[in-house]
Amino acid sequence: MTQYETIAAELRRRIKAGELKPGDRVPSTRALVRDFGVAMATATKALQALQAERLVHPSPGVGTVVGPPPRTTRRVEQPELNRDEVVRMGIAIADAEGLAALSMRRIASELGVSTMALYRYVGGKDVLVVQMVDTAIGEFPLETSPDDWREAIAMVARVHWAAYRRHLWLASAISLSRPQLVPRLLPHTDAVLRALRGFEKSEALSAMISLFAYVRGVALVMEAEAQAEQDTGVTADEWVTEQADKLGAMIAMGNLPAFRELLADGFDYEYDLDKLFEFGLEVFLDGLATRLR
Repeated sequence: MTQYETIAAELRRRIKAGELKPGDRVPSTRALVRDFGVAMATATKALQALQAERLVHPSPGVGTVVGPPPRTTRRVEQPELNRDEVVRMGIAIADAEGLAALSMRRIASELGVSTMALYRYVGGKDVLVVQMVDTAIGEFPLETSPDDWREAIAMVARVHWAAYRRHLWLASAISLSRPQLVPRLLPHTDAVLRALRGFEKSEALSAMISLFAYVRGVALVMEAEAQAEQDTGVTADEWVTEQADKLGAMIAMGNLPAFRELLADGFDYEYDLDKLFEFGLEVFLDGLATRLR
């Protein structure tokens, strides 16, 4: 029995036993995620299965309730919303399951409104994602830029790293080749450009893009690793341990003297993305300093 079938079976049991009576609200997807330790998509699929059996139905402004949908042609009044509620729900879904799980239909279901009602507030999914990025970045306001150019650049990089740390989907939502017009990101760009005034304009622009590309690139590893761990149940450290013998055999068979030297004497490397980010940032700043001289 799959995870969603297990959840559906338990809710079905509660309904038949009278623990959940007609009109009662069944646990929300968030509650199911918390109680059963599953992904949001799995919880949603369980509720959809019960809806298909007409054991439950969505009730606008309430949630999913026990009983078949009412037979009526009377227009159902939509609950009042605002743009911030829609954007925050989008962020909650993306935080839990990634951008792939985000859709206007999904948000509408979570908020208990029709899908079309959302377009009054956010326009469409592409517009919504930009607003989500703007809101997420807004959680990390910049402090006053230090006078030292190096410290000023490092401050912006660390603010972005913290934002990516909190919202793993954020790195993949931001485009460098076709940058979105995100109001709260513009001060970050401006702060870096001000710090790079000692460079020629073209070099300053290239350095700014390279900085954001570096931070975003390392952050994308976090998102991929979180997804891999969710899919397989194996952590990055556990995976490396499982591959150690195979790697050792490949190094022994190949002409790889540098690898053999690296792993000699039981060398053990601690894979820490925060430390890796800080190391790469220092190397980047050292390179800029050399070029500036």
